Amino acid sequence: MKKLFKGFAVAAALTVSAGAALNAHANTEALDKILEQVKQNRISEGKINKAREQEFLSERADKQALLNKAKRDLAAEKARGERLNKEFKQNEITLADKETELVNAQGTLGEMFGVVRRSSADAIGSIEASIVSAEKPGRAEVLRSLAAAKELPTTRELEELWIAFQTEMTESAKTSTFEAEVAELSGDINVKQVTRIGNFNLVTKDGYVVYDAENKSIVPLGKQPASNVIATVSDLLNTSASNYVPFVVDPTRGAILRLNTQKASVEERWHQGDTVGYIITALLALGALIALVRFLDLMVVGAKIKSQIKNANNPSDNNPLGRILKVYHDNKNQDVENLELKLDEAILRETPRIEAGINIIKILAAIAPLLGLLGTVVGMILTFESITLFGTGDPKIMAGNISLALVTTALGLIAALPLILLHAIVAGRSKSILHILDEQSAGIVAAHAEKEKA
Repeated sequence: MKKLFKGFAVAAALTVSAGAALNAHANTEALDKILEQVKQNRISEGKINKAREQEFLSERADKQALLNKAKRDLAAEKARGERLNKEFKQNEITLADKETELVNAQGTLGEMFGVVRRSSADAIGSIEASIVSAEKPGRAEVLRSLAAAKELPTTRELEELWIAFQTEMTESAKTSTFEAEVAELSGDINVKQVTRIGNFNLVTKDGYVVYDAENKSIVPLGKQPASNVIATVSDLLNTSASNYVPFVVDPTRGAILRLNTQKASVEERWHQGDTVGYIITALLALGALIALVRFLDLMVVGAKIKSQIKNANNPSDNNPLGRILKVYHDNKNQDVENLELKLDEAILRETPRIEAGINIIKILAAIAPLLGLLGTVVGMILTFESITLFGTGDPKIMAGNISLALVTTALGLIAALPLILLHAIVAGRSKSILHILDEQSAGIVAAHAEKEKA
């Protein structure tokens, strides 16, 4: 057993030694491979570095060549600049000499050139603003080129200048109808027939229009003139070319028409009176209505009284004289004094009916100017308040309040004058009726007194 155990032990020892020898050999081979790889990498890096060094040296040579070329180009450009500078100075001298020669050669033609340019420049504005350009646009382009020209005009250009002036003069004496786009107040643009009256006005079937030279368009007026002026437009458009009709011409080529749009109408003036103006108008209407009613009533009463005078023996209750005659017939047996008193009493009963409303007219006539004065005071208060708040820099801020002050004063006077006249008419009519009643009453009393004496 001992021999067997020893045999196993020797075998195990031999096995371990053989495994250790194998591992040492494997490690040696790995190290050799690593060493070989390091050597190869060193050789590759050396080649790469050498290639990069060669490339750098090559590029360095190229850069130097480029630098040398740039220096040569710079020197060439400097030389060229000096040469061109000398040529420019020489050309300036030559140009001045040539201009002097040109001026000497032009002689009186130079003066004509100046006249043409000046005339063209002056004519551009007038022709562009002319309403003839509404029918014949583009006439100022030739003049604009002549005004900007720096050389002598040709014969054709001089003819164009002549034609432009001649066209303006000829068309200013004509009445022409043409179709053109006309802007509406609503912003729409419609094609309409436009009639041009010389170089003064443009009209359509809707009234006057004006030519906007800045936008080269035909635009309507914000407000047309009075109806009697517009009537002349209708007469002009409806007449034949061989007939003559009166027409209102604006010699300022639309300036007066434009100012007319800023002029307030009667209705606008009335609205400027504000609340006080409305009250004065209401008083005028009330007073006029009362005066009209009373005047018509007194006319009817006067007619009935005249009819009653013709038929004094048959008194009627539908008129004051008839009622007075009834009092007489009812008191025939009274003495003169009592009868006179009875008739006076009857006249006094009739007087309030005849004079009804007349004093109201007189009161309204007195109140109207006082209200106008009130409006004036209110307007001035508001004016000074505006001055306090906004100063006097903008007169338009104060214009409304000043209009209130002036318009209410005018409305007060306008209302008072007809009311006073109406009061005088109605009062005179009532007094004439009362005079007839007094006259008839006195006649009745006189006749009754004669009967008593008889």
